[in-house]
Amino acid sequence: MDVPADLPKPRAAARPATAPPTITWVTLALMTTASVASLRAAPTMAVYGLACVFLYLVPAIVFLLPTALVSAELASGWSGGVYRWVAEGLSKPLGFLAVWCQFAMTIFYYPSLLAFVASTIAFVIDPSLASNGLYTAIVIMVLYWTGVWVSSRGTKALAGLSSWGLIIGTLVPGTVLVVLGMVFLGQGNPSAAPMDGSHLLPQWTGLASLVLIVNNFLSYSGMEMNAVHVSSLKNPAKEYPKSMFLAMGLVLLIFILPALAISWVVPADQLSLTAGVMQAFDAFFSYFDVGWMTPIAAIMLISASLGGMLTWLAGPSKGLLEISRSEGYLPPFLQKLNKFGIQQNILVTQGVVTSVIALGYALLPNVSSVYWIFSTITTQVYLIVYLLMFVAAMRLRKLRPDHPRGYRAPALGLICTVGLLASLAAMFIGFVPPSQFGSGSVWSYILIVGGGLVILGLLIPWAFLKLRKPQWRTAAAGTEEDSA
Repeated sequence: MDVPADLPKPRAAARPATAPPTITWVTLALMTTASVASLRAAPTMAVYGLACVFLYLVPAIVFLLPTALVSAELASGWSGGVYRWVAEGLSKPLGFLAVWCQFAMTIFYYPSLLAFVASTIAFVIDPSLASNGLYTAIVIMVLYWTGVWVSSRGTKALAGLSSWGLIIGTLVPGTVLVVLGMVFLGQGNPSAAPMDGSHLLPQWTGLASLVLIVNNFLSYSGMEMNAVHVSSLKNPAKEYPKSMFLAMGLVLLIFILPALAISWVVPADQLSLTAGVMQAFDAFFSYFDVGWMTPIAAIMLISASLGGMLTWLAGPSKGLLEISRSEGYLPPFLQKLNKFGIQQNILVTQGVVTSVIALGYALLPNVSSVYWIFSTITTQVYLIVYLLMFVAAMRLRKLRPDHPRGYRAPALGLICTVGLLASLAAMFIGFVPPSQFGSGSVWSYILIVGGGLVILGLLIPWAFLKLRKPQWRTAAAGTEEDSA
């Protein structure tokens, strides 16, 4: 019941004295799982069969866990995300580099994500389209620009899409895939990939045989986003580690079991890195004479991926916008807001670059190879963020040991060192073409990946820092609605 305006409102006056809202460590674990877990990377690891267990566990231990614990300490001591952490620990220009890379990785992330969507849609229309580069490029551009249009309208309903995406596009189809796989094997059918103990470790044929592990680093990225909730736990020191271990277990199950299920039914030499999930569904549904369910599975995967794209589309660009308006890192044109308060000029500029990248699917012959190259560039650029974060965390512990922190990571120096070495190793391995890349030129692969990393992750932010002017600071106009 509403309180009349002329009567006192004692409850409202008492609100400042109430305790801040808290969440349970289980809730935080589920939130983290929702932001990290996905079926999109499953075909990438299904190529390795039983060895995918090892290839998922290693980066979980040396990258996922250090990232979660270190970001928790930083988030509990300094608000403002990765820019604030790096700016406080190292410098403001390096803080801009970190937030830029967090944004820039999406430029390659969206083409690879939407290539997965395109191949999934193909299984509803015509499965042969999954390997058609021109079709893939057209779908990427149409879906991305549709997403820009929706996001530029400031649609508030986007907030809940990520949680629904976990259920509709990950948990349900992932569970169905694993159950069908178990029934398939239980009926005496042979696995397409060997499942004996001798295949627990990947066969060593040189660096190229392990290069797919790099993609797992990007699969695990995003742990730092939920670290901001560490202060909402009742006992962060005890509950946060438990939350992260539970999340890591759930994420590993979501990653490993569907990858194994795919390897049971689709031979590695026939597996598409973009359409592998639908290849497995199609094979299982055909075997169990329920082929009519293939389009349903495709729609579920599509809806989850599109929901994820929309929820991510405005996020990193908004963080970049806010830092740039206060520090003047971007020219005023890119800082303007439309009438809905959305950074439309950034989204449109990003869309132009994304469209150019999408043409790579039309111009290069192998869709899986293009998908892998773009995924690798995405990982390389994002690894810069983590390299800066680990160094900043060690410096802040050394230079400002008495700064209040709601959570202190145990053995921080060791954890950061492990995370640094793992990130550097992943960056190095990322320049090695995977064994599945085929007979393409090694130097062409290195040039494309290295060029993408240097131009997108280093040269462009350096140019913005070099060219920026004092009048680029528009923080005072931050609350106004500019015309785009």
